[in-house]
Amino acid sequence: MAARAARTCALLALCALGGLAQGPARFICTSVPADADMCGAAAGGAEELRGSVLQLRETVLQQKETILSQQDTIRELTAKLGRCESQGAPGRKPPAAGKPAPGDPARAAQAADALGQLAQTLQALKTRLENLEQYSRLNSSSQTNSLRDLLQSKIDDLERQVLSRVNSLEEGKGGPRNDTEERAKIESALTSLHQRISELEKGQKDSRPGDKFQLTFPLRTNYMYAKAKRSLPEMYAFTVCMWLKSSAAPGVGTPFSYAVPGQANELVLIEWGNNPMEILINDKVAKLPFAINDGKWHHLCVTWTTRDGVWEAFQDGTQAGSGENLAPYHPIKPQGVLVLGQEQDTLGGGFDATQAFVGELAHFNIWDRKLTPGEVHNLATCSPKALAGNVIAWAEAQIDIYGGATKWTFEACRQLN
Repeated sequence: MAARAARTCALLALCALGGLAQGPARFICTSVPADADMCGAAAGGAEELRGSVLQLRETVLQQKETILSQQDTIRELTAKLGRCESQGAPGRKPPAAGKPAPGDPARAAQAADALGQLAQTLQALKTRLENLEQYSRLNSSSQTNSLRDLLQSKIDDLERQVLSRVNSLEEGKGGPRNDTEERAKIESALTSLHQRISELEKGQKDSRPGDKFQLTFPLRTNYMYAKAKRSLPEMYAFTVCMWLKSSAAPGVGTPFSYAVPGQANELVLIEWGNNPMEILINDKVAKLPFAINDGKWHHLCVTWTTRDGVWEAFQDGTQAGSGENLAPYHPIKPQGVLVLGQEQDTLGGGFDATQAFVGELAHFNIWDRKLTPGEVHNLATCSPKALAGNVIAWAEAQIDIYGGATKWTFEACRQLN
């Protein structure tokens, strides 16, 4: 009986090894207790080994499928490499540096990239022209309107030229000479257009009052911002007011931040992600009941006093919320940096694109006291009695812009009408 069990056990082991082995079989002998269930042990080990090998085989098959699926890509890359090597073969004159040979796919790609850059320049000029259109609406002049119409006509013509050249490249038409000539014509027209728009912008800036301007932050970046030329003094109370326009989501970003040595969040207004707008004082936070990302202009004011940390929030001249215990008995520290459009993680820098303000900002003013509800209402309704900030007054000469932020003419009351 024992002999038959031993033979059966051996056969099971051999069957398992025979079904799995990929090379010559090897037998390993070990001593086992006399009363051990050799068949069960051998069968259990074989099953475990079989499961492991099957998993390995499945992994190998998956890898094989991945390699097969990439063969087309590998062949394409190999062919491209061969073409590159053949261009450098003896007896063949290489093209001039920076100028792909005719018929080379790289030539068409390079020309398309160049025209793409021209198209981006064209789009930037269109944006500037749109702002000039806004200026002409505020300052109706037949001369300004005729210049605007002329510039718009030139831009439309240039758009058609760029689109035509891109379509030709996509269809494989046009030679290198034609591409160069066409690009030179478009660049010349763009240069002329840029100079004329710059002249109009300069005339616009020279003719407007110092406080009739807005800042525009069209993109969410970590390099586009404006900075006040002066710091805040030590303050035991303040009111900060501004006009804002944004449709950014989620969150309009950071309209302003004030950092001092050792404290990047001394005074910050921010709406980040899906959170409501918040004001931070010395890293303490109060949530504000503002809703402004509807693409319309809104007037915002926040007042605060260090005594009990009492704050009030006003939107469009009406009190929207209030609270207390916001950084009580902590005065706003002096000798800091006031930035518009970015949240500071370090003094004057450390910007995060996800927290950048996207939209338009104007009439940013700061007082070293709490304004009354009547004074806030005067500001929001453009009353002649409206006061300018006694700490920071909105003045073009006191604001520097960086990274592509722009200044345009702005008059709040005309915007609202």
